[in-house]
Amino acid sequence: MNNNNKKKNKTVLITGATGDLGHEFVKGFSKLGFNILFTSRNSQKSKKLIQFAKKNGCKKIHDIQIDLEDIYSVKKIIQKIKKLELYPDILINNARDKKNLAINSRGIVERDEWISEFTINLIVPYELSIKLASLSKSKLKNIINISSIYGVVAPNINIYNNSKKESAINYGTVKAAIIHLTKELAVRLANKKITVNSISFGGVKGKQNKLFQKKYASLSPQKKMLSKNEVFGAIKFLTSNDSTAINGQNIIVDGGWTLW
Repeated sequence: MNNNNKKKNKTVLITGATGDLGHEFVKGFSKLGFNILFTSRNSQKSKKLIQFAKKNGCKKIHDIQIDLEDIYSVKKIIQKIKKLELYPDILINNARDKKNLAINSRGIVERDEWISEFTINLIVPYELSIKLASLSKSKLKNIINISSIYGVVAPNINIYNNSKKESAINYGTVKAAIIHLTKELAVRLANKKITVNSISFGGVKGKQNKLFQKKYASLSPQKKMLSKNEVFGAIKFLTSNDSTAINGQNIIVDGGWTLW
């Protein structure tokens, strides 16, 4: 693949950029020379991420401090974009809130956790995609929704020490929903020459305990979890000129974990 997505004055908007995946996305786009906008709720993490991006070559990066559960959050993001006059070429809908994975002592996800999960992972991506595409100065060409293998298959509960407490049902359900939202948006935004795709990542090795990592790896043909440096490749491809005919697809990046 050539390096045809390395262009000056291109801008990417990444929601939830201070998490593990978002961090890798910022690093990747920084090295490609993109301007970067990102949302966050943690100003200290934002400052560290901005420093990190600049060390990796980013010349222009701005954080948007926002609570995506705020009913006016998307409106505020659009206002900030207009103020900065940095209109995204690419939107990465990546935000999530790990607190929504809370399960009570009976192994049940409460209603407010369902609502919160769907707000951040489905409603906000829909609203942000539609409103960015509708701006009079819109430059939007690519939307990528971050899903999960648990949006494709149900979790294998045998890899969890306590499946009721460690595998929240709302997470996989909303990740499946965003795969379908991707298809809907791909059809509805095609007339604007915007491609919309999703990526379902497998487990990325990080803070999990060693037993979980071992169990997870045993179920993968590659016998390992993904490493952090393996997550940006699909993003880079889907935002390059090599992928203009790929639209409405869910790309599974899991080392073959879902094959078995």
